[in-house]
Amino acid sequence: MLGACAVVAAVVTFIVLAVSGGPPDERGASRPPGARSDARPSPSSPSPSPGSTPEWDTDPGSLAALGDSITRAYDACSLLSDCPEASWATGTSPEVDSLAQRLGVPASARWNLARSGALMADLPAQARRAAARRPDLVTVLIGANDACRPTVAEMTPVADFRADFAEALRVLRRASPRTQVYVAGVPDLERLWSQGRSHPLAARVWELGICPSMLGDAQAADAAAVERRAKVADRVRAYNAALREVCARDARCRHDGGQVHEYRFTTRELSPWDWFHPGQAGQRKLAEIAHRRVAAERLPS
Repeated sequence: MLGACAVVAAVVTFIVLAVSGGPPDERGASRPPGARSDARPSPSSPSPSPGSTPEWDTDPGSLAALGDSITRAYDACSLLSDCPEASWATGTSPEVDSLAQRLGVPASARWNLARSGALMADLPAQARRAAARRPDLVTVLIGANDACRPTVAEMTPVADFRADFAEALRVLRRASPRTQVYVAGVPDLERLWSQGRSHPLAARVWELGICPSMLGDAQAADAAAVERRAKVADRVRAYNAALREVCARDARCRHDGGQVHEYRFTTRELSPWDWFHPGQAGQRKLAEIAHRRVAAERLPS
């Protein structure tokens, strides 16, 4: 019994940090949920590159991955830890066959700069680190933590989300104007709840602090719970619309076309430790979706 209590305490501490956006910011100071790290610039989107639309390079030689715990493959290999070798973007695991592996990017030219717990407000700083390496391709998958807050009221406002994403692209463009960007949407959190709520262990694990705005009181079916989940789902859709709109204004940016949000992850594709993060099978699916978009000469109109 004592051992079980210790495990629960560890899970509470680490999962809340990794999933709910609790880690300290880059200056080492903890930010309260929803707090802005600094003043934000105008939310205008980056201007398109001058001239005609540049040809898309389907064979990039280097790749930097930005984002949160999904790109760090948190809980994909073991409990309460990142597993970057299983990352959909930069990993080396043959079971995942990451985007970098499918593109033939050498291990020395791929950088996973994502951070578990990151919010969209953290993306400009990640973009700055990526730009210093002048990668041929940058991948972005972030936003779940902006919706997965302790309460609905603490979710990141859509205008702030859009402004921070636009600023991240501006930061990248200033230092590395020719870098291509692939943007994956935020997964459907309501679908994850629907998929896992009937699992005998998932709902109990979620009670320890995983995405409380959506997954808290997973079995509740009262009007308040239904309304709360609907608000989170609406916010995720609004985030995805913002990602698509800002990306469309950048001539070297490709959006996933809604494929990540629309994909119906099964419990087999989710982590067997938290039933929230993609497991290795889910990471493989993210890599497949990304590769189809990045390796296409032209996207469907």
